[in-house]
Amino acid sequence: MTDPGLPLAGMCVVEVSSFVAAPLGGMTLAQLGAEVIRIDPLGGAPDHHRWPLAPSGTSLYWAGLNKGKKSASVDLRSAEGQQLVTRLITDSGPDGGIVLTNSVGRDWLSYDALVPHRPDLIHVQIEGHHDGTPAVDYTVNAAVGFPMVTGPEGHADPVNHVLPAWDIACGLYSALGILGADRQRRVSGRGQRMSVALYDVALAAAGNLGFLAEAQVSRVVRKRYGNYLYGGFARDFTTRDGGRVMVVALTKRHWADLLTATELVDVVGALEKSLGVDFASEDDRFEYREVLAGLLSRWFSRADLAGVKAALAGTSLLWSTYNTFTDLVADTGEGPEIAGNPMMALIDQPGVGPHLAPGLPVSLDGSSPRPVRAPVLGEHTDDLLGRLGLSGGEIADLHERGVVRGTDG
Repeated sequence: MTDPGLPLAGMCVVEVSSFVAAPLGGMTLAQLGAEVIRIDPLGGAPDHHRWPLAPSGTSLYWAGLNKGKKSASVDLRSAEGQQLVTRLITDSGPDGGIVLTNSVGRDWLSYDALVPHRPDLIHVQIEGHHDGTPAVDYTVNAAVGFPMVTGPEGHADPVNHVLPAWDIACGLYSALGILGADRQRRVSGRGQRMSVALYDVALAAAGNLGFLAEAQVSRVVRKRYGNYLYGGFARDFTTRDGGRVMVVALTKRHWADLLTATELVDVVGALEKSLGVDFASEDDRFEYREVLAGLLSRWFSRADLAGVKAALAGTSLLWSTYNTFTDLVADTGEGPEIAGNPMMALIDQPGVGPHLAPGLPVSLDGSSPRPVRAPVLGEHTDDLLGRLGLSGGEIADLHERGVVRGTDG
């Protein structure tokens, strides 16, 4: 049952999707209180068994991106199955009639096919490119240029990162689009056809951050700078006992606190005077980053990680030790460190078991809505069909003929 106190309680969204962007958009809406009905083909969409996997073979990836949703499993190739999904979309009350999908090649699921049945339809189609040609995060990232400025200095080959940044941004843009369209519909009664292209999301980010204008207007060919901060001062340092710390000095106060903590105020002051520069300026800190990093590296290399933490604690400086995913969930005797985060809570996911999972990363009135486990494929098929007015006998007949499927296969 959806928490009636959440902002989107009452909204109903039908999601036909796979992979990251659309499922994340749907889950975000669900965590805000919407009823999100995920429609999967019989046996699951291509991402139903995607890595990482639990020891049982259950996809941790799928479970993680579908928390809080309902699930119906339908033969999407059959006309009868398509009609059932259409009815779930169009017969979903005044706060329904909302579709979120990245599915292609299903004309019956298009805006043009559905809007005659639901004039106030809100339909969001996630695409690879604005012309409808396919793309995924990995190809989009390559096309826009980020792998060519990622990685260590002097490295010749492209470096891809493991975070599907454009999928994540695309999913959140999709959720935002639905909220905007719903607000407009409440005023005007009109629906909205919307599309979000993965490539456009990445291109917009490159433009908004000034990367494209820098290349076009300033004729700058961006190089790789490893873990330095482009145009400022930030870098990782190694401690005497092998710890790794990332340090970021964005402001004058950050820089002053870093020098005080590392006992380099006088040394760096003398260097400033001899060079005729002002390291309170980000430009000068970046230009002389290697010299400054050399001085700081000497200090870090002579201290243990515990000493570094003590020296930096309480300062305004932005810093963090490097952790692995395993570090974050390690049981220290008092439980994992992340267990104290109010966004995290223990859920018992079928096929996975009890584990910490995130809820909505937005605090509402000072508290975080608790995460709700993902459904088992087809878990709500019968309940949703019953909502359409089908009798128990009619639902049993659909199962018998393989039009729908529940959790029992």
